[in-house]
Amino acid sequence: MRQDQVEPDQRRSARVFAGADAAGSEPVLFDAVLLDRDGTLIEDVPYNGDPEKVRPLPGARAALDRLRAAGLRLAVVTNQSGLARGLFTEAQLRAVHARVERLLGPFDAWLVCPHDDGDGCGCRKPAPGLVHAAARELGTVPARCVLVGDIGRDMVAASAAGASGILVPTPVTRPQEVAAAPQVAPDLPAAVAEILRRQAALDPATHRQAGTDAARGAGGRRAGTVLVVRADSAGDVLVTGPAIRAVAAHAERVVLLCGPRGRAAAELLPGVDEIVEHRLPWIDPAPDPVDPADMRRLADRLTAVHADEAVVFTSFHQSPLPLALLLRLAGVGRVSAISDDYPGSLLDVRHRVPAGVPEPERALSLAAAAGFALADHDGPALRLRPAQAPPPEVGASGYVVLHPGSAAQARGCPPELAARIARALTAAGHRVVVTGGPDEQELTARVAGDVAVDLGGRTGLAALAATVAGAGAVVVGNTGPAHLAAAHGVPVVSLFAPTVPFGQWGPWRVPTVRLGDAEAACRDTRAARCPVPGHPCLSNVDPEEVVDALRLLGVTPSARPAPTTGSPSAGGPTLATIGGSGR
Repeated sequence: MRQDQVEPDQRRSARVFAGADAAGSEPVLFDAVLLDRDGTLIEDVPYNGDPEKVRPLPGARAALDRLRAAGLRLAVVTNQSGLARGLFTEAQLRAVHARVERLLGPFDAWLVCPHDDGDGCGCRKPAPGLVHAAARELGTVPARCVLVGDIGRDMVAASAAGASGILVPTPVTRPQEVAAAPQVAPDLPAAVAEILRRQAALDPATHRQAGTDAARGAGGRRAGTVLVVRADSAGDVLVTGPAIRAVAAHAERVVLLCGPRGRAAAELLPGVDEIVEHRLPWIDPAPDPVDPADMRRLADRLTAVHADEAVVFTSFHQSPLPLALLLRLAGVGRVSAISDDYPGSLLDVRHRVPAGVPEPERALSLAAAAGFALADHDGPALRLRPAQAPPPEVGASGYVVLHPGSAAQARGCPPELAARIARALTAAGHRVVVTGGPDEQELTARVAGDVAVDLGGRTGLAALAATVAGAGAVVVGNTGPAHLAAAHGVPVVSLFAPTVPFGQWGPWRVPTVRLGDAEAACRDTRAARCPVPGHPCLSNVDPEEVVDALRLLGVTPSARPAPTTGSPSAGGPTLATIGGSGR
């Protein structure tokens, strides 16, 4: 499928969700693996034009054969500036690739950037052109690709295209590249094992074969009333959306139990028939003391749902067991949840997930363990109910949304920096819309100044989602609007404070550029307030980096992202497709 066909095809679709998966209808996480060449598949020999110097890395052939056996398509995406420098010829490069294929087996496509850094092309990694071109060559879209590489350029290119990335470090990989990577594996065989594990985790058959009780809801069987639970903030509820749709695909009725912080997000999710709102003191970040009478009221409300079963979604640091006990008291016959703690008889399906898995996938894997898979016409992506019209003062679509605040101060953008970003974007020709909640009006007024539209306190979550849907890009920390952007397929410049892992909480399956210090002292602290004076993980971001990030994403001033063809800018040499034997 060509990139320029994606949006029209979605508009013609009978689906009414925002952010629909663009490739195919089957609910597959990945259907292609893209691989860097030097340092990932073979030993890195600088500017190699000699086939005799090709040395596969240990375990590479067996790992690639596992991917082929699983039906995944394979492409090599490689920068080869030696062509531009005249250090080897195209014929020599073809001979090297033919040798690689003799040793490692055939690849479905070879995509080569023949340019040097100074050529201004759109295909040399970290630009995403090679990833877009490889996806087109393989008949898919970047969101359904995962790129395995050994340096930061590979990860940036993958993320900027909307693909997943797995870094396999070598001695030349810099520590900051390892820290910033969405996922890290010790070697290629381990990366392949993780790709296949993530793929299989979304299939209920995998869990049945492993002995998990996942019969209900699978194989086309309909469930009755299913209670699903996500009692966190708006962003947490949004990333659980795909798993809730998986449950809804097999249930007659879906009731969502959420807290007051997530209620507005719950109302945006397809597949939810009813909402029960109740604050859970073991989940709420500022809980009141446990009130026995309140717990009895909650048990009565759960009993009144008449749920046949429940699926309890939690973050990795939360326990589902207190609620599981109440569900048993409410007479719910089957309860599924992720739990590292021994659940006794509280859970029928006790699921476990490795650390660092993207939150939407984590939830989808629990749904699969409970027997619920996405419908055939659906796909693993964040989606929302159709957006309303954005506020009229934002003007025509294509503006940049700048959302500086966050419910957790540690994850927001420092106000002074946000104001400088607004000015830099405006100076670069972008129209800027600043958004924030009712308690952030002073912040948004300061950031917008006299250069941007200030919507602070003037949009509920639905109106904010509509504003995001009309944007060319969103500049935001790791907070709810980043997931609204992902649900609408809007590119994100992520000012990501590393208090939580980027690979787990970053924007999912949408073009993204991450900015900020991934090695900052706040890393993995889960702090709600910045524990380091001066907020150094973000305060050192140069506003021009944000402008450059938008350019990398193909977002032009006051416009939607430009189609990424994999070709360089006008006047430069073209991207080369240089294959192995016979390609």
